[in-house]
Amino acid sequence: MATIEIDDDVYEALQLPEGERSPAMKRELAVSLYARDVLSFGKARALAEMSKREFQELLGEREIARHYGERELEEDLDYAE
Repeated sequence: MATIEIDDDVYEALQLPEGERSPAMKRELAVSLYARDVLSFGKARALAEMSKREFQELLGEREIARHYGERELEEDLDYAE
């Protein structure tokens, strides 16, 4: 597992309860990378630690269109096996 270092000052400045900080940051990173087409839906969803439905709803709330190309089809087929 990889880790990302964040300055303590930045982490402490997050206006979220301690227990919500890490999950919120993962969700924000996942949404951002998916929107930029850097991560596939499946990988972004895994980063966000959300179900497919939850992540789809989050993308909808943010008005981010779902990308679905050959890479996503392959991931879905692999997952279905």
